[in-house]
Amino acid sequence: MSKAPKRQPEQLLHLVFGGELTDLDGVTFKDVAKLDIVGIYPNFALAEKAWLAKARETIDNAQMRYFIVHLHRLLDPSTDVTKKKR
Repeated sequence: MSKAPKRQPEQLLHLVFGGELTDLDGVTFKDVAKLDIVGIYPNFALAEKAWLAKARETIDNAQMRYFIVHLHRLLDPSTDVTKKKR
């Protein structure tokens, strides 16, 4: 008898990136060529951990911001659990 293959955990990809902003009230970067792409993570918990580490690392620069982008929502909108079901 062969074993059934292990089920892979659901991948909800998240991108963590950041850069220096032109204005604290917006999200326009001073130099897009200098964006820091931290990485792509398989779930929000790991992305948040990476985001927090980078945010703490750059805490002395008030204009430096890091973001988490929910790539899974762009790839498959049905994974957006924040949408209200009708």
